[in-house]
Formats: sequence, structure tokens, C-alpha cells
Amino acid sequence: MTTRNTITVISLLTLLAAPLAAQVAIKGGRVHTVSGDVIENGVVVITDGRIVAVGPADGVSIPAGHRVLEGAVVTPGLIDAHATVGLTGIYNQKQDQDQLESSEPIQPQLQATDAYNAREQLVDWIRSFGVTTVHTGHAPGELVSGQTAILKTRSGTVEDATVVGTAAIAVTLAESARKEGGKSPGNRSKMMAMLREALVAARDYVGKQERAGDDADKRPGLNLKNEALAGVLRGETPLLITANRAIDIASALRLAKEFEVRLWLDGAAEAYLLIDEIKAAGVPVIVHPLMQRPWGEAENLSYETPAKLRAAGIPIALQSGFEGYVPKVRVVLFEAAIAAANGLGMEGALRAITLDAATLLGIEERVGSLEVGKDGDVAIYDGDPFEYTSHCVGVVIDGQVVFEGSR
Repeated sequence: MTTRNTITVISLLTLLAAPLAAQVAIKGGRVHTVSGDVIENGVVVITDGRIVAVGPADGVSIPAGHRVLEGAVVTPGLIDAHATVGLTGIYNQKQDQDQLESSEPIQPQLQATDAYNAREQLVDWIRSFGVTTVHTGHAPGELVSGQTAILKTRSGTVEDATVVGTAAIAVTLAESARKEGGKSPGNRSKMMAMLREALVAARDYVGKQERAGDDADKRPGLNLKNEALAGVLRGETPLLITANRAIDIASALRLAKEFEVRLWLDGAAEAYLLIDEIKAAGVPVIVHPLMQRPWGEAENLSYETPAKLRAAGIPIALQSGFEGYVPKVRVVLFEAAIAAANGLGMEGALRAITLDAATLLGIEERVGSLEVGKDGDVAIYDGDPFEYTSHCVGVVIDGQVVFEGSR
């Protein structure tokens, strides 16, 4: 083959491998912007991956060359506020289960992005229901199980998918993190003591770094655990504390106040017993999956918890969550449907998996609503998204059509 032909073949392969131009327009019978009014017979225009126009069809021009998709209902791409998808795989076998490392109880240095598989079929599955962004990572089950990350559900590399590389440090104040046979932590007081010890050690580490300044000889040796927790102490990284019993929720609030750190409550099955305390602390809640089995520490869960917390002015978001049995990963769309039917209403439930979730996670400037300048993430349905007879018929991420069909 000649050099010229070789270059031609390479150029063609490069073109085929490159993503299609992110130019698309979506027409909807009802367009839920979430941040504003519902638009009847609306249009969303995405150019170069960003939303450039949203409005009534008779007032928005679709540029030439834009691919046009249509559906009965159009929403922002859905956001799953806490999952393990991408670390948890579809086969539920050892080779695709990286969500939990149980060799030691405190492991804040474990990075979710090191284990996230952007090509995992389970990521494809939830994407086909309209989920375009996930806050995912190490599962509850160890006292400090690792870091979480925020990623788009697009296929490819983890670098392409990552929105926030380190979103939170996952902590578990629950029975699943307690050990038997004389191993630590064996009870609640030991769990709290170990957390305090880890945060104090990290605080001392930060203090030594600050005192050393630019003097490399005086700086402490790099410690990955302390580095991860230093971000918590500096207010850069919140603690995502999974706690369901009221006693454990109270402990999480107390720990956050003691060390003046940011806290995201996760699960919180008995949060309705501590509404005043949670509100006073200014702490948001990522409410447990509504269809979680009500047993063990979640035995007192309520379908009405999201509505009660929202009514009290507490920021909430919904999640697909994690449980140790098959299928381990749910679809947050279905969880929101249950919340909608139990006091949150359609608009409230949609906010809980779009703009409210984005705001809680600190990514509202990019996703969560259909607004000019935001990422071109859109979900398209053939009816009410929370009605079980409806289907997701299209999904767009950053202006790329990543799903078409009927799910």
C-alpha cells in the first residue's frame, strides 16, 4: 500500500471513530424545562453539545443540518443522585463487582474512577430509561468505603464520562459496616471513635503541611488516606454518610458539626423523625430508593419521606441506591414515580431527579434543567415518564444521540 493510500485509510478510520457532530433538535408535545414553565409544543436546540435555544415551536428556528427527534414528553436528562452502577456490573459476578473492598474498614483513598467501567452494559441499561448523569462509587458496607464520582452515562473512556472525579467520601453508619468476631468496628461507639481518629489524623497532617509551607524537607510524607480526608476538612469534599436509623442519622449530624465538614445524608429511612434537626443543620438528604425492601435498618422507611422533607424545606434528591442482592442497581426513574404518587407530585419528583439532584451535587451550572448554555442532555418519552405504560424513546448526552428505541 502506498503512503498516500495509508494516510487516506488512517484518515477514514479516524473519521469513523470520532463522535458525530453534536447538532440536534428535539420537538416535544410537552417540554419540561424544570427551571421554568412547561412548554406546550416546544423545541430544544443543541449545537456543539450545548443547549442554544428552548421555547415554543413557533418561536424557535431549527438550524439547517440539525437532526430532529420527536416525542410526546421531553425532560432534562435524569440524574441518579447515588448509585454504584459502573462499579457494579450487570452479571453480578466477581469479575464485575468492584463496588466494595472489605480488606480494611477505613479506605478513603479508593477512587471510584479507577473502577468505573464506562462500557458496562448496566450503564447502557439505565441510560436507556433517560438517566444521563450518575453520582456513583463505592458502596455502603465499610466504615469508609472510598470515594464517589459524578459521570455522564455515555460510553467510551472514564475520562470522557467524568464530570467530577472526587464527589464525596462514602461513610457507612449502619450494621453492614460493623464487624463480628472481635474485629473493629464492632459497635456504634467504636465506629464513631474510628471516624474521629481518622479525621484528627488528617487534621494533624494538614497542619504539618501548612506549617512546612514551601520547605519540602519539613513536609510530611504523602499519605493517601490523609490526603483524601484533608479535602473533607478543607470543605472541598463532603462526607456522604449512609445512615438509616435515627440514632445513626443523629451521629452523622453530630460528627459534621464537630469537625465543621459538609455532609450529605444518604438513605435516611428514619429522617422523618429528625426533620427539625436536619433542617437546622442545613444538610441535604439523598433519600433511600422508595422501593427498597423495608427490613433491617430500613424497616421503618416511608414512601412519604421525600414529600415530608421537601415540605419542611430540606433539599432532597432521589437515588437508585445499592443493596447486596440481585439486581443491586435500580432505575431512578421508577423510584421517582413512587415518590410522585406519595405526595411529591409529578413536578416535584421530576425536580428530585433533575435540577434538585444537580443542585445538591453541585453541578447545576451544567445539568438538571433545559436552559440555554447547559449541557445538551435530554430524555424523550412517549407519555408521562412516571406512568408505567410510557416508554423512553430517545436519550441525548452532550448533543449526541445515545439511545433510540422504546424502553
